[in-house]
Amino acid sequence: MALYEHQSLKIYNSITGEKEDFQPITKGYVGMYVCGPTVYSNVHLGNCRTFISFDLVFRYLKHLGYKIRYVRNITDAGHLENDGEEGEDRIAKKAKVMELEPMEVVQKYSIDFHQILEKFNNLPPSIEPTATGHIIEQIETIKTIIDKGLAYQVNGNVYFDVLKYNEKHHYGKLSGRKIEDLISNTRELAGQSDKKNPQDFALWKKAEPQHIMRWPSPWGIGFPGWHLECTVMSSKYLGDEFDIHGGGMDLKFPHHECEIAQGQAATGKDPVNYWMHANMLTLNGKKMSKSTGNNILPRELFTGDNETLSKSYTAPVIRFFMLQANYRSILDFSDEALSASEKGFQKLMESLSTLKVLKASKTSDFNVNTWKDKCYEAMNDDFNSPILIAHLFEAVKQINLAKSGDKRLSRESLDLLSKTMNDFIFEVMGLEDLEDTSKSEANTDDFKELIEFMIQMRNHARLNKDFETSDKIRDKLLKMDVELKDQKEGTSFTIKS
Repeated sequence: MALYEHQSLKIYNSITGEKEDFQPITKGYVGMYVCGPTVYSNVHLGNCRTFISFDLVFRYLKHLGYKIRYVRNITDAGHLENDGEEGEDRIAKKAKVMELEPMEVVQKYSIDFHQILEKFNNLPPSIEPTATGHIIEQIETIKTIIDKGLAYQVNGNVYFDVLKYNEKHHYGKLSGRKIEDLISNTRELAGQSDKKNPQDFALWKKAEPQHIMRWPSPWGIGFPGWHLECTVMSSKYLGDEFDIHGGGMDLKFPHHECEIAQGQAATGKDPVNYWMHANMLTLNGKKMSKSTGNNILPRELFTGDNETLSKSYTAPVIRFFMLQANYRSILDFSDEALSASEKGFQKLMESLSTLKVLKASKTSDFNVNTWKDKCYEAMNDDFNSPILIAHLFEAVKQINLAKSGDKRLSRESLDLLSKTMNDFIFEVMGLEDLEDTSKSEANTDDFKELIEFMIQMRNHARLNKDFETSDKIRDKLLKMDVELKDQKEGTSFTIKS
């Protein structure tokens, strides 16, 4: 019997704003689509957080025994500057600057993307389709939407008719935007006068002479709109209706909103059951931006070659840091936070080494089965990795107490504890032990560092007004005999025993 049959997984559905029981369309099978990168530059750290978040989802569903088809696309055409309807294709613009063919740019940055995610120990998706590999399918989908009266052609362009669609459907149901507000807030830009309505979006764009990425179509030489590719590729590989669609919070509108509209227009079906969105990563309290210089690339973290860093960090430490916050919470990136995570990561790895050499007692003072259930409860609560980490450190304390002789663990408890910790640390969280930490000794200072690390996790949750998570971490520390005291200057703690 598969493990998922014993679990009650809840997923926060962006379209309803609530945590819902996960019920896949087909029992035992999951179809998941995640919007991939536009490959015109090196993948940035915020993107990495999104893909690490959905790698956690992918891994946990696999761990529960689901057969999962994970599709993540590569955007190699159609994504214009500023996510708009006008301007140059991002890849074509970069190709001109670098004096390369567009597909050379695509190849260069696709390789970078894959190398970085491999470094972070992300599992590859089941299928990784490209926009340019599905031009024919995109043209056929446009034809279908036109035939249904929900798109129109003018001067070589094809636009989706939002007002016509909205007569029977709700454009804006994912983002919570009202069509009236969209109309009043949309300004007509130069070159968009062909549209019936300013909020209509492009399914196919006419290629001007200077546009170097172009394909033939029934409407003339042009290129597909950015939103269309995901509708086409998700439906081709997962069907007209599938289980999970993920991506960054910034894609909610207009990208994902347009995907819903296109899918319903083409098939008459609501394409996705559960919409999941990962929140942003900030740097030193500010939004990451290349233009302001408040930005850092993954490779700079690995080498320490950035003025905001005091040293280099390994990929497992960075991944561990990113899992300290729930995927829906904003996470602030700083050298201090990474340093604290590094200490926490090392203690976690040390505990596994200690666990291997512990001598079993006849009885056990720690109920491992109850603890194991709590680990699953955390992950079943919308993949709550920070609470899972808190439970793992509860086990770290028990392991260290058993090592010092203050607690007992039976052979059965040791075996179950070892298996469960390895399952969650390596299989589910995707962490890797790159160093032999078995020589390090666990002592009182180590335990205090663990407490400070968990307080940092709690602070992340409180800043994001995730009081449920912060309360759970406080309660977990209380069970570890650690009492917190919140003051204006910060949080202090007292170890009762």
